[in-house]
Amino acid sequence: MRCAIVGMGRMGLRHLRIAREEGFDIVGIVDRRRTALEEAKQAFSLSDDLLHEDAASLFEAQHPELAVIATTAPAHCDLTLLAVRAGAKAVLCEKPMAVSLAQCDRMVEACECAGARLAVNHQMRFMEQYVRPKAILQSEALGGLSSVTVVAGNFGLSMNGTHYFEMFRYMTDEPPVQVAAWLSPEKLANPRGPEFEDRAGAVRLATQSGKRFYLDADAAHGHGVSVIYAARFGRVTIDELAGTMQVVAREEQYRSLPTSRYGMPWREESFRIAPADVIEPTRSVLRALLDGTDFPDGKVGRKAVEVLAAAYASDESGGRTIDLRNAATARDRVFPWA
Repeated sequence: MRCAIVGMGRMGLRHLRIAREEGFDIVGIVDRRRTALEEAKQAFSLSDDLLHEDAASLFEAQHPELAVIATTAPAHCDLTLLAVRAGAKAVLCEKPMAVSLAQCDRMVEACECAGARLAVNHQMRFMEQYVRPKAILQSEALGGLSSVTVVAGNFGLSMNGTHYFEMFRYMTDEPPVQVAAWLSPEKLANPRGPEFEDRAGAVRLATQSGKRFYLDADAAHGHGVSVIYAARFGRVTIDELAGTMQVVAREEQYRSLPTSRYGMPWREESFRIAPADVIEPTRSVLRALLDGTDFPDGKVGRKAVEVLAAAYASDESGGRTIDLRNAATARDRVFPWA
C-alpha cells in the first residue's frame, strides 16, 4: 500500500508510526514547516527524498493509494480533492472534517465520483469505553439508553466536542436532530495559531426518538472527562482518563415498577477499562477503511460538523433550539476551527 501523510504535527507523527507498523510503503510525508519534517526524519530514520513541503507535487509524482490528511482543518478539503485527483483510493482525514458544510459536501462528492473511500478519524466504534457500555445499556438489566451527560475540561468543541457528537450518534444509532448551545464568552489562545478558535461551552442534543445528550465543557473547567449514561433501570458512569467504569442497576424483581420508584434496591459493579488512547483506535479506523467495512465515513464526519455549526448558530440566537430537519444550515459559512 503506497501511503502519503500530510501534516507532521502530533497527530501526523502518530499516523506515520501506524503506517510504519502496518508495513505500508511510505512514498512521502508533507509539512510546510521544515522543522517538522526534520523532526519526523530523525524520529523515523527517513531519507531526504521522502520529505516534501508541497502536497500537490508529491501526489502528482507518487500517486499514493492511501492519503492521510493530518493538517489543521482549513486544508482538509483541498488536500482530499488533490489526493483523489491523483488517484488515491482511500483517504483518512482528521477531524473536524472541514471548516464548512460546503467543504464537507465537496469532499464526499469528489470521493464518490472517483470511487475512493473517505474516512474521518472519529474512533468511538472501536474504543472499549464506548463499545462496552453500549452493549451493557442495551441489555435487559439496564433497559436501554435514555440520555448521555458529559462533563469535561475545556477540550474544545471542534477538536473534541465533535468526537462526542459522533459518540452520541453511535451509542443511540440515531443522528441528532435538535441542537441547542451556550458557548463560553472567553476565547482562549489556540496553540495551533492565532488564526484559529475553538470555543468552549455547553451543548444539548436530541434524537427523533427523544434520546438526549448534554455536554458541559466550559472554559472554567480545567480537568477530566466524565460520562454518565442514564438508562431505564440504572446508569453507567465512566471516568475516561482514569479508565474506570461503574454500573448500577435495579435488582431484577423491581424492574416492573415505575421510574418514579428511583430508590429501589440495586446492584453495583465496578470495572477497569482501557483509558482513552489514540494510537490503537486510529489503527482500527485505518484498517476498517482499507477493508471497506464499518468505518466512520464522510457522511458521519459531515454530521458532526453540521451539529457543531448548529451549536454556533444556536448560541448566536440566545440558545434557541435548532431543528436540523427544518433549519436551513449555512453551508458556506467558514469557521475558524483548527
